[in-house]
Amino acid sequence: MIGPTGPVRVMVATKPVDFRKGAEGLATLVRERMLADPFSGTVYVFRAKRADRIKLIFWDGTGLCLFAKRLEDGIFRWPKIEDGVMRLSAAQLSGRRVHEARETAKPTQPG
Repeated sequence: MIGPTGPVRVMVATKPVDFRKGAEGLATLVRERMLADPFSGTVYVFRAKRADRIKLIFWDGTGLCLFAKRLEDGIFRWPKIEDGVMRLSAAQLSGRRVHEARETAKPTQPG
């Protein structure tokens, strides 16, 4: 299985990041800006300035994993930040849709 298993801690970067960064660059942001350990097994979530893309990094015990998703239509809804803390509902944390699904055209070519 690819991806974290068991109970997972998720930390979300509250500000958009430069999406040219790869796994190592995002790990540096975790260490320097979030003051956290990118090799702890925690999943770190980053959003692009255009809210249609996210990247996740986590350490699986053998290497640093990078996952990316780009929406073909729409944007990711980022929760409000209150008192410097981002609050996520159980549905948002699990990745389930919190609104009705829409039909999205299948891309004809990558990118």
